[in-house]
Amino acid sequence: MADLPLGGRIVAASCRRPWLVLLLALALGLAALLVTVRNFAMTTDTTELISPDLDWRRQRAAFTAAFPQHVDSILAVIDAATPEQADTAAAALVARLQADPRHVRRAWQPEGGAFFERHGLLLLPLADVQAMTERLIAAQPLLGTLAEDPSLRGVMASLSMVLEGIRRDAAGPQDIDPMMTALADTIEAALAGRPAHFSWQRLLAAAPARAHDARRFVLVQPVLDFAALEPGAAASAAIRQAARELGLDPTQGVRVRLTGAVPLADEEFATLAGDATLMTTVMLASLLVILWLAVRSARFVTAILATTLLGLLLTAALGLLVVGRFNLISVAFIPLFVGLGIDFAIQVSVRCRAEQLAHPRLADALAAAGAGLGRSLTLAAGAIAAGFFAFLPTSYVGVSELGAIAGLGMVIALVMSLTVLPALLILLRAPPGGAAETSFGLFVPLEGQVRRHRRWVLRVAALATLCSAMLLPMLRFDFDPLHLRDPRAESMATLADLMADPDRTPNTIDILAPSLAEAEVLAERVAALPEVSHAITLGSFIPTRQEEKLAFIEDAAMLLGPTLDPVAPRPPPTDAELAQSLKETAAALQRMPEPADAARRLAGLLERLAQAPMAPRMAAAAAVAEPLDALLRQTRGLLKAGAVTQETLPPDLAADWTTPDGRARILVLPREGAGDNAGLRQFSDAVQAVAPDATGTPIIIREAGDSIVLAFLQAAALATLATALLLGMALRRAGDVALTMLPVLLSGMLTLASCALLGLPLNFANIIALPLFLGIGVAFNIYFVAAWRADEAALLHASLMRAVVFSALTTATAFGALWLSSHPGTASMGRLLMIALGWEMAITLLFRPALLAQPPTG
Repeated sequence: MADLPLGGRIVAASCRRPWLVLLLALALGLAALLVTVRNFAMTTDTTELISPDLDWRRQRAAFTAAFPQHVDSILAVIDAATPEQADTAAAALVARLQADPRHVRRAWQPEGGAFFERHGLLLLPLADVQAMTERLIAAQPLLGTLAEDPSLRGVMASLSMVLEGIRRDAAGPQDIDPMMTALADTIEAALAGRPAHFSWQRLLAAAPARAHDARRFVLVQPVLDFAALEPGAAASAAIRQAARELGLDPTQGVRVRLTGAVPLADEEFATLAGDATLMTTVMLASLLVILWLAVRSARFVTAILATTLLGLLLTAALGLLVVGRFNLISVAFIPLFVGLGIDFAIQVSVRCRAEQLAHPRLADALAAAGAGLGRSLTLAAGAIAAGFFAFLPTSYVGVSELGAIAGLGMVIALVMSLTVLPALLILLRAPPGGAAETSFGLFVPLEGQVRRHRRWVLRVAALATLCSAMLLPMLRFDFDPLHLRDPRAESMATLADLMADPDRTPNTIDILAPSLAEAEVLAERVAALPEVSHAITLGSFIPTRQEEKLAFIEDAAMLLGPTLDPVAPRPPPTDAELAQSLKETAAALQRMPEPADAARRLAGLLERLAQAPMAPRMAAAAAVAEPLDALLRQTRGLLKAGAVTQETLPPDLAADWTTPDGRARILVLPREGAGDNAGLRQFSDAVQAVAPDATGTPIIIREAGDSIVLAFLQAAALATLATALLLGMALRRAGDVALTMLPVLLSGMLTLASCALLGLPLNFANIIALPLFLGIGVAFNIYFVAAWRADEAALLHASLMRAVVFSALTTATAFGALWLSSHPGTASMGRLLMIALGWEMAITLLFRPALLAQPPTG
């Protein structure tokens, strides 16, 4: 054994003392388990994935420190059957959430509340204020009757009064057609037992109802638990529970949906967790089948799996000791270790099966396998680790930490494959294999054809490289992280709904100005940009032309004040009184000269409602009276509007736009149609040309994408240089280094070109697959070049080819299962890896044998 290479001597020593090796490994595994359990920590805060020292991260941090309520929030979107119902639901939800400090720091209506109820009319253009007050004055008789008797009986009295005016030609049937139609729809629903809804706001509006006029928003600043995989899950559950307890559900005509940064992140993890069982089952089942096909021995499979799992545990513990905690990216060391670490175990196992033909004794076969593979495995592990360590100096902290953990994992995988795996095989008394389990006779004819047509194969490879280079400009990087989320998730579907409205888009930009005065000046400059829809500051809530608007409001208040506040309002009607008023109004409708269809329909429904049981009448009465009460309350509030100054703005509203030290926020909205990557980049570039310190979603998406791409380019350059230097020191021939690196270059070019042709863009998720692909390619090339230098003939027929094929299949099944995920980002990672491994196998079977067809020199 003294003449064996170092790898053979290490394996032989492990075979001589298998129990000692196993006990040491188990002791280390137990220590690793304790370290992992005691120190396990994982952050799901995506802001920690990129270095905080970058300029755009500092700008975002400055804005977050100034206005912490605008980050990590939950937006509750309330859609109701009527605007009044939406107002009531939003107010009730805010009140309930404010009473839950365990889950909610703050809850508020960004477009509602006492200030807007009183002064909202002043924020409209002057012409709209004049038109609104004139309509209110014209409706004085109707409002007076309704204010005196705010019930369905009062509504019937108002309708009868209008009918009397029609009879005297003081009004026309067209004046009450909308009211009759709305009442008929409400009563019909009540009689049918369906939820009945009625809107006075829509009825009295001068223009047709605008889209989403019954949509309201509640912003929630939740209590987050970053130690959990879903930090905002408890807060979101509390909001949904509050909505249920308040009766805010679709059966009552109200739908509450959650979106925003917190639900989006939480539901992304929920999507991944929901697919985990399926993907894990497929992955493990495929892994077991392929390992069996590779070594044809349950004992070998057991040893490989045990070695891999123990190495994974050691890597997790060492990773926690080195980086302190895992993040959303660094946790990917698990599939990376399995995919690459199991390759080393397969190489040793298949080579051992082949060596058993010449060395029947298992220990001798393992030692021979270690001697033959030790140098190439060490070189492959070193090259892969160097590739991972190349991410350490980049600004992409998530992948930098992944590189540190995975790089260390490669060292662990190498040591485990040369020590623990042989010891386990000895203890399990793994049986010998036959020739069928050690080679691939299937590829012998193919290798002969490749060698005979070597020049043509190399020419085709050169042409493929050239064509791939020409296709690379078509390759896209999708910077929008929203495209990686499940569009069926509630938060994502709600966000897509909001993005269709240019006034509700999340793609806004924030600017932090030194003072409100400077903010107003800067806002005017930004609003003038063609890429900008408008800009909002605290000054936007201070109405213009207040004196003229207040004059209209005061005139209306003087005329309507006594009308809206009757001295002796009527008490609520009894059921008998209500039924009688329904019959009287129905009779009045029937007496109309040439009654219209709406009048006849309403008369019939009123008669049916009067004769129906009490429940439908109560439902119809509530459907009409509750929004009427809201209308009267809002009208009284609007007519009490007064002068608004910066000093009289509500403190909560002012705190959303200014800081205690006087700095001011500017919110910039993009023009309509700027929702794609190009539009958002143009929008953010235009705003930053005026305000370089601006921040916000479009800027974060662009800068994060640029930072990640730059990090991967830097890492690729460093990995290539480090791998080339390592190979140069190990192989000592520039030609051999080139033979090792050329297949990696070709497979990389073909993979990226395929992505361009198939329309598969790189994104924040699938780009993580590139380090794994690079590692696999480098490892395979090192194995073949080492075998070629050792003058091993028939590369495709040798046991090495069997090990490489099944190693690739193992990785393909492990990561191909990701394709099954309903999470678009995870699925795209699976697709990219399958494409990459497909090309890697094609190069292994065709290009690499042609490249290595000539015997080595020197």
